[in-house]
Amino acid sequence: MGHDFGRYLKIRGAWGAGWSPDGQRVSFLTEITGVPQVWEVPAGGGWPEQLTFHGERVSGAEYSPTKDEILFGMDAGGNERSQLFLLGQGGGEERDLTRDPGAIHYSGGFSPDGARVAFTATRRNGTDFDVFVQDVPDGEPEVVWEVSGYHTVSGWGPDGSFLIVARHRSNTDNDLYRLDLESGEATLLTPHEGEARFRSPNVTPDGGRLYLATDRDGDFVRLARLDLATLELGYLTPDDHDVEEVELSPDGRLLAVTRNVGGYSDLMLFNGRGGRMPDPEVPRGILGGLAFSPDSKKLAFTLVGPTRNPDVWTMPLPDGEARRLTRSSTAGIPPRSFRTPTIVRYPSFDGLEIPAVFYEPENSDAPVVVNVHGGPESQSRPTFAPVTQYLLGRGHAVLLPNVRGSTGYGKRYTHLDDVRLRMDSVKDLAHAAYWLRERGHERIAVMGGSYGGFMVLAALTEYPDLWSAGVDIVGIANLVTFLENTGSYRRALREPEYGSLENDGDFLRSISPIHKADRITAPLMVVHGKNDPRVPVGEAEQIVARVRENGGRVEYLLYEDEGHGLAKLANRLDAYPRIAAFLDDHLGSPAGAGPGGTRHI
Repeated sequence: MGHDFGRYLKIRGAWGAGWSPDGQRVSFLTEITGVPQVWEVPAGGGWPEQLTFHGERVSGAEYSPTKDEILFGMDAGGNERSQLFLLGQGGGEERDLTRDPGAIHYSGGFSPDGARVAFTATRRNGTDFDVFVQDVPDGEPEVVWEVSGYHTVSGWGPDGSFLIVARHRSNTDNDLYRLDLESGEATLLTPHEGEARFRSPNVTPDGGRLYLATDRDGDFVRLARLDLATLELGYLTPDDHDVEEVELSPDGRLLAVTRNVGGYSDLMLFNGRGGRMPDPEVPRGILGGLAFSPDSKKLAFTLVGPTRNPDVWTMPLPDGEARRLTRSSTAGIPPRSFRTPTIVRYPSFDGLEIPAVFYEPENSDAPVVVNVHGGPESQSRPTFAPVTQYLLGRGHAVLLPNVRGSTGYGKRYTHLDDVRLRMDSVKDLAHAAYWLRERGHERIAVMGGSYGGFMVLAALTEYPDLWSAGVDIVGIANLVTFLENTGSYRRALREPEYGSLENDGDFLRSISPIHKADRITAPLMVVHGKNDPRVPVGEAEQIVARVRENGGRVEYLLYEDEGHGLAKLANRLDAYPRIAAFLDDHLGSPAGAGPGGTRHI
C-alpha cells in the first residue's frame, strides 16, 4: 500500500479568511502545527506567517476594520468554553478580553469604527447567552441585553448604533432582532409561524435593509431582502436549493451568495439592488467563508472538494479569475491518487429515495464502511476527507448516506425524523445495507460521530445481522441521560428534534441503544473525549460497560484532553490508525487489530 495513515492525517487545510484593514494581507486558520492557529499571508501571494502559538485550537479570527489587530476565540481541552482574545500587530501582545474561563463566549465582531467588540456569553448563570459590548483594548464587558435563551450576534449596524442578534430555538428555527444600543430596545424583525431559519444577515450601508437567507415561506432556504422599516420580505432565488452564505460588499454594490446544489456549491453574484449578475467561474467544490476586501473589489473564500484539500482563494469581482492564495500540503500524497465519489440514491422502506455520497475502490465487491453524519440536521457532502481516502486505499468502499432528517433537501425532508419518527432514519441505514448487498457488498461496517454515533449503536441493536463491525465516536447511547447531562443551554435547543423528557421520556427510553445492548453481536469500537460538553463521556462509559457485561467485544479509546471530537493531531494519529486496524480486522482487509480493551490517552 502507498502511504500509512499518519501521512493522510497530516494533510493540511486553510480556511476562515479575513482581510487586513488596508487589504494587503489575509488572515486564515490552519492546523499545520497540530491544532488550528491564526496565520496571515500577503493578499497578492507569498510566504505565510504564523501569528498565534497555542496548544489549544483557535476557533475563529477576524481583523479590526481600522487597526492591525485580530480578535480570536479559543477554548481549553475541547470544553467549548471559548474566551475572546485581542492580538496586536503582527502577532504581538495578546490580551484576554473576557477573562471568564467558566463561561462560553461567541464573538459578534468589531464595531465599524473598531473601537468595540460585541459577543454573547453565559457569564450570568452558565446557561443563558446575554449580549455584551466591550471597548477595546482596555474596557470591561457591558451587558446590553440580559435575556433568556441561546443568542448570537450576527452583525453590527453600519453606524455602530445597533446590533443584529439571532435568537435560536432549535437548529432549524430562529429569529432576528434589531438591538438598539442606546435605548436597549430589541425589535423583532422576523415574525413567523412554525419553524423558519434566518441566517447570514447583512445590513446595507444605509441601514435600511437586510440581505439574508431564509426558508420562512418555502421548503428551501432562499436569498431574501428584508425592509427594516416595514418588515416586508422579498425573495431573489427560487424555492429549489438551499442558499447557504450571503456576503454583501462594504460599499453595498455586490452581493455574493453560495447555494447548495446536490452537495456542491454554486457561487452566485447579485448587484446591490438584488439584480442577478453573471455567475463567477470557480473550480467545482464546496465554497464557504465568503469575505469581501475592504475596497469591495475582491472576494476571499475557502474552497474544498473530494480531491482538493481546503485552501483560501481570492478573486477580483465581478469578472476576475479565481486564484488559490494558500498552498496546503497533501503530505506528499499525489492529489491524482484521491478518488471522487458518485452521488447516488437508494430506496428505503417506504419508497423514499435516500441520497448518498458513494466512494468506490477498484474492486466491485469491496467491503463498505457506512459513515453516518452527526447533527442530525447536517449533510454529508463531496468534501475532502483524509480518512475516507485512506480507507479507499485499503480497499474499502465508503458510503455516506443522508438519511431522512438531513439538511440540503428541503424543510420537509429535514423534519422526517423528528421525535417519534426517529427510528425511521435508522431504517434508512438498514436499507443502505440491503442496497449494498444487492450490489455485491457482503461485508459492511457502520461508523459515525455524535448523533452519527447514536445511529451506529441504533443500527447495531435494531439490525444486528447486517453489520460486521461498528465504530461509535462521541456518540449518544442513552437519549435520556444525554438530555439530562448535555450542556445546560443545549437541552432546550435539542428537544424540538429529539423530544422532551417531560413529554417523551418513555419513548426516548424505548429507543435508546443502551437498553438493547444485549443485541449487539458485531465488534464495537468506542472513541470519546473526556471533556465533551455536548455528549458527555458518560454515554461512552455506559455502552462500553453494558457490552462488556454481555460478553461482547468492545474496544474503548478515551482521550483526556479532548472534547466533542478529536481536535489535536497527536490524538488523531493515535485513534484513526487504531480505527483502521479495527475495520481491517473485521472487514477482512490486510491489517489486523489487537485485542479489545480500554486505552486512556
